[in-house]
Amino acid sequence: MSNEKFTDLETISPLDGRYRGRVEELLPYFSQKGLDRERVRVEIEYLIELGKLENIPIDPPEDKLREIYEKFDLEDARIISRIEKEGYRDIPPTNHDVKAVEYFIREELKAENLAELIPFVHFGLTSEDVNNLAYARLTKEATRQLTEVLVRTAERLITLAEENANLPMLARTHGQPATPTTLGKEFAVFLSRLVDQLEKVEEAREKLTGKLAGATGNMNAHLDSYSQTDWVSFSREFVRDLGLKPNQAVTQIEPRDNLASLFQAITRVNNVLVDLSRDCWNYISQGYFSQQQKESEVGSSTMPQKVNPIDFENGEGNLSKANTDLEFLADYLTTSRAQRDLSDSTVRRNVGVAFAHAFIGYKSVNRGLNKVEPNQEVLRNDLADHPEVLAEAWQTALRKYGHSDAYEIVKELTRGKKLDSKKMEEVIEELPLPTNERARLKELKPETYLGKAEEIARSTVEEAKETLESFRPQS
Repeated sequence: MSNEKFTDLETISPLDGRYRGRVEELLPYFSQKGLDRERVRVEIEYLIELGKLENIPIDPPEDKLREIYEKFDLEDARIISRIEKEGYRDIPPTNHDVKAVEYFIREELKAENLAELIPFVHFGLTSEDVNNLAYARLTKEATRQLTEVLVRTAERLITLAEENANLPMLARTHGQPATPTTLGKEFAVFLSRLVDQLEKVEEAREKLTGKLAGATGNMNAHLDSYSQTDWVSFSREFVRDLGLKPNQAVTQIEPRDNLASLFQAITRVNNVLVDLSRDCWNYISQGYFSQQQKESEVGSSTMPQKVNPIDFENGEGNLSKANTDLEFLADYLTTSRAQRDLSDSTVRRNVGVAFAHAFIGYKSVNRGLNKVEPNQEVLRNDLADHPEVLAEAWQTALRKYGHSDAYEIVKELTRGKKLDSKKMEEVIEELPLPTNERARLKELKPETYLGKAEEIARSTVEEAKETLESFRPQS
């Protein structure tokens, strides 16, 4: 075995190998370095807030302390790792990652001649006080990365819905030719679903909770040392200042029900995009869409003429994988033996894996949507080949004129039969309708029998545009 550092060709996970370039935006939130930096932030901010209490005899220099996490780099993360695994300077190995963070901060305070603060680093805390806040903050910010990509998905769907709002298309129910629609309206359906679920993701993101409550959730050590301090209010304000909702009724761990709600909201977004990917795959298969080609790309290793719908396939696969992980996390992280067990600790480290697969899926779907172009000739010919879809209009006309057996009449004349334009006129002539009504039905064409499809598409687009404004950064 070579002693050289492993390459991306030697990783077990494709996220760290093949797909690393697609998930780099998530590294600040789900790498070990990102987690340790956030733990340091929580510890430092806690130390600063302790210094603001009248009965605690420290006066932390806020700017100097914040520099510890603001300038936190890879070398700092390596030091924490060494403290945990092999020891550092006169510190023996802790075999405890949060304790290693505490000792790292102590070393930084010594270097800044702030040793008087050391007794109050991690004062009264359990490791989960630090971890739950760090993970929740990182997850909250990482979710914003997901929504930024999803907003671009929605914007592309807006374009496709607008540009094709009046482009006729044969619909299919149960895989069979059905009442016509427009291509834009079908994209508008996915647009509406995506935006609706995006709102739910944002709601869940804003409801993420955190706790600072000591070893079993009662702030025992805090109260025992400083009984005159209102530690409940202190805890609530501290959690709120970190951008999270305070949760007071906890054990050693924050129950993570709201974290589970976020994961479940993301799975619903993913389900919408899996559905979209499958429909686009089908449209490409039917020839409704052509795909912009890259000269250098290989579609098939043996059939050079092919342009495969690889982006939608990649999107479907990664989003399905993400959902499996997210559903497991939502289920597992909301349960714990008694006041706490550590099985959640190793599981929680995989939140980034689920988010990364979702992130890859979103980008893949976006690439696919940016490649597709409607093939108007195929759409037109498909409609022309299935004039029988107008049978719905015939039986509705019969109902309008009082025929209670309208459905049965048309069924007898059309079911299972291939109707061309001549046969259509013959069938209409047999319908027990006034002459002028039969003449009207003869003038109907599949490409004009579109109902309110265009109006629905355009109104959906306008509603989506308005909603998406809430996702844009406010100036």
